[in-house]
Amino acid sequence: MTSSSVSTGSAPSPSLGRARELLAEFPVVDGHNDLPWALREQVRYDLGARDIAADQSAHLHTDLARLRAGGVGAQYWSVYVRSDLPGAVTATLEQIDCVRQLIDRHPADLRAALTAADMEAARAEGRIASLMGAEGGHSIDNSLAVLRGLYALGVRYMTLTHNDNIAWADSATDVPTVGGLSAFGREVVREMNREGMLVDLSHVAATTMRDALDTSVAPVVFSHSSARAVCDHPRNIPDDVLERLPANGGVAMVTFVPKFVLQAAVDWTAAADENMRAHGFHHLDTTAEGMKIHRVFEESNPRPVATVATVADHLDHMREVAGIDHLGIGGDYDGTAFTPHGLDDVSGYPNLVAELLDRGWSSADLAKLTWQNSVRVLGAAEDVARDLKARRGPSNATLEQLDG
Repeated sequence: MTSSSVSTGSAPSPSLGRARELLAEFPVVDGHNDLPWALREQVRYDLGARDIAADQSAHLHTDLARLRAGGVGAQYWSVYVRSDLPGAVTATLEQIDCVRQLIDRHPADLRAALTAADMEAARAEGRIASLMGAEGGHSIDNSLAVLRGLYALGVRYMTLTHNDNIAWADSATDVPTVGGLSAFGREVVREMNREGMLVDLSHVAATTMRDALDTSVAPVVFSHSSARAVCDHPRNIPDDVLERLPANGGVAMVTFVPKFVLQAAVDWTAAADENMRAHGFHHLDTTAEGMKIHRVFEESNPRPVATVATVADHLDHMREVAGIDHLGIGGDYDGTAFTPHGLDDVSGYPNLVAELLDRGWSSADLAKLTWQNSVRVLGAAEDVARDLKARRGPSNATLEQLDG
């Protein structure tokens, strides 16, 4: 049984049929999927060995049939590389190439998308709009020229940091060193605005979030973050930042990662991560060998299980604080070892929509959540870029010039 037939309990929600109907009209724009990194780690980009036209449920959260079953209409494929990986720019280019190969290999299902208009065209054609997001400012190696190069290659958002600080921005999960954004970090945000690249504030420290909102003249996104008031994890968004989204026009895309949405999972994850490191593995390792270590740990330390309702609790809170016009979805599939019950893989999005219907969310609310808000924010970034390019040229500032 696929997760699309599972609800928060043992029986399907009575709203599941209506949820699927809604998604047929306004499919999900998902802000973050790490399939390219999984393909790198598992098969070194041998797309025949992990052909997503076939059932990949034994290896991946993602394949074409499950994307279709989940009602996914647009996907930001993360071109993430680890922040401790030497040659991050090269590895990011390899990730971009992987996405291009996926699109070329599956033209009936995937369509490259660079603009909001491309997203709408893909929806009209019944194809999945495929966009890219770079996860971490280390991918530009402190170069605004590299930033522009990534945009030219199709990258439409950049997460300012990943799990570690960089020279010009503090991460949510590192010891603060910059105090938010440095002068060069603010210049990066301004250049992203000029290019039309969305500023992604997932993973960054709250101080970085606030500095970015102070600097950006275009809407920002959180590609995969939930509410800190509901689950007190530094990867989540504080309420004072959520409250600023209406003025900015941005979108916060709720994530499903249990250790970010379920408080009981926070402590369990800290212990599990330490166990991974003690066995010589990176704590984010999802290879077969790494997962064996996880499973042994879990046998003696049962894992707290999040559900569809857990994620819906975050969305209820985020709607109350930021408003319905500023919400989206970013599951983080194939970038997490564990997923909530009912959101086991990319086929599970109808369960979340059904849960929200059961909670009284309207069809209009859900159309904004799944499709309209995310398309709008990219279009708004394009509008800002056109205006800025008419008024100034590209910046060639350097880290050394601005930060000393």
